[in-house]
Amino acid sequence: MLVTVVCAVTAALCNALGSVLQRKGAREVPSDEAMSPRLLWKLGHSAAWLGGIAAMLGGFGFQVAALSTGPISLVQPILVAELGFTLVLSAMLLGASLHIREWTAVLGMNSGIALLLVALTPSGGATQVSGPKWAVGCAVTLLIIGTFVVVAHRYRYAHRAAYLGIASGLFFGFLAVLVAGVTGLFPDGAGAVFSAWQTYAVVVAGPTGFFLLQATLRAGSLVASQPGLTLANPVVGIGWGVAVFGEDVRGGGWIAAEIAGFALIAACTVLLARSPSLHGAAGAYEGTDGASSSAGAAGSDTSRDGTPSSDRNHENH
Repeated sequence: MLVTVVCAVTAALCNALGSVLQRKGAREVPSDEAMSPRLLWKLGHSAAWLGGIAAMLGGFGFQVAALSTGPISLVQPILVAELGFTLVLSAMLLGASLHIREWTAVLGMNSGIALLLVALTPSGGATQVSGPKWAVGCAVTLLIIGTFVVVAHRYRYAHRAAYLGIASGLFFGFLAVLVAGVTGLFPDGAGAVFSAWQTYAVVVAGPTGFFLLQATLRAGSLVASQPGLTLANPVVGIGWGVAVFGEDVRGGGWIAAEIAGFALIAACTVLLARSPSLHGAAGAYEGTDGASSSAGAAGSDTSRDGTPSSDRNHENH
């Protein structure tokens, strides 16, 4: 169990570093350029962006190690530590301005996840499940992810980043589910692994998640997108762990603590959604070289293309 926890925490740190470095690299190209092979070529010349890719690959490796030694409903919630790592790293590397509201909301979210995890105390579960369960679970998960992507494109700036962050978090949680399906076949040998459809689904889902993440990082502020990106992930893990893999959780009086955990997460999500960092163009970009405060002041009156912020706020609602 200790190995599982250490691997999961290390994966969270690597993922946070990867997100921040990729965001730093993405700032070196025009923000209005659409995702394309040409853009990826430009990003590939950024040392920060390449470092972010390397960090995320390392995080994926540690996540695989964690999933091969523990239940998914234990591993994925631990990855919420990524949010705290990301906030600190974004302040250090991106000049992001974090306020009491953000810190309070994030602390509350982490406390809610911890309370939920302690109350559930997941254990057991099947390493392999039937085809129909896989089919229903995949269909429901992908439908929810697609809905958030569609909704995201109705908005701009921080709101779009927030919705895409949720979609990306759900997708990476789904990717972890597929990886758990593969690691469950490890005891059966390489033949079983390479003959399983989940192995090839991971090969397809990995690059898909990568492109979705790039769209998220370019949509707006990391502070706007990272909460959904991080916290939606364990929701998928817990849901699949209990409903599909049949992992055991505690009931009885512990249900009250589980509800309290969910309620705390929901309340802090609302608190963060009302933060100034999630409103209009002013929250779309972190400060650079100590200029975050002046950028915020400029965003309150006029945006980068000369559009009054009141007009852009109207577009976001």
